[in-house]
Amino acid sequence: LNCTQSCARQGVGFEWIAPWQKESPSQGVDLTRRGVLAATAAGVVGLCLMRTSPQARGKVFNPELLRPPGARAEQDFLGRCIACGACMKVCPTGGLQPAAFEASLEGVWTPKLTPSIGYCEYDCTRCGQVCPTGAIAPLTLEEKHNTRLGLAGFDRSRCLPWAYGQPCLVCEEHCPVPAKAIYLERVTVTDRNGNPRELDQPHVDPALCIGCGICENVCPFKDRPAIRVTSANESRHDG
Repeated sequence: LNCTQSCARQGVGFEWIAPWQKESPSQGVDLTRRGVLAATAAGVVGLCLMRTSPQARGKVFNPELLRPPGARAEQDFLGRCIACGACMKVCPTGGLQPAAFEASLEGVWTPKLTPSIGYCEYDCTRCGQVCPTGAIAPLTLEEKHNTRLGLAGFDRSRCLPWAYGQPCLVCEEHCPVPAKAIYLERVTVTDRNGNPRELDQPHVDPALCIGCGICENVCPFKDRPAIRVTSANESRHDG
């Protein structure tokens, strides 16, 4: 569009026209006082509507809204985030995806972690490093390791050891926390023929779980995982 700026007589311009329209009549911009006031009022009302939702004010936490590590308090985060997508582009697992309406209208296209697609890599701090507005604060690895994104929980009606008496250690094996936020309890179960046998049943330690989502990502059930991460217990709730 350099030609439009450099033309001394302003004889060059661009405009959208319908394919069937041969010529587009020249129309000026309505800059009447009434039009300006109406546009300003509409903008103010729209902004108020976006920021009056409980989610935007941080009064209600959507269980499906897992923010990136280092994300500021929700109201501050929404005020800073410009939905540029930089954090999503650098996420090594692809787990950061654009939000729909989990954070109300104002939060559309802001980043959220979707464990079914990708988890939060334990030793990764890229999202905070590339955020241009500070909506996601840059963290050291030590700070990242102590930041809780949410909390994992088992659906015992679907988990193989709990519901079907079948051995499965996948979630415990993949848990990246050194002390293992998912631990196993050896129990004795009885099969349909009345024969006892020992089985390891998994549990989540809420004091150690950081909500990274890898357990949900690797769960053998791909339709609806037997272990899922919600925003409960995330570090931002403490504030």
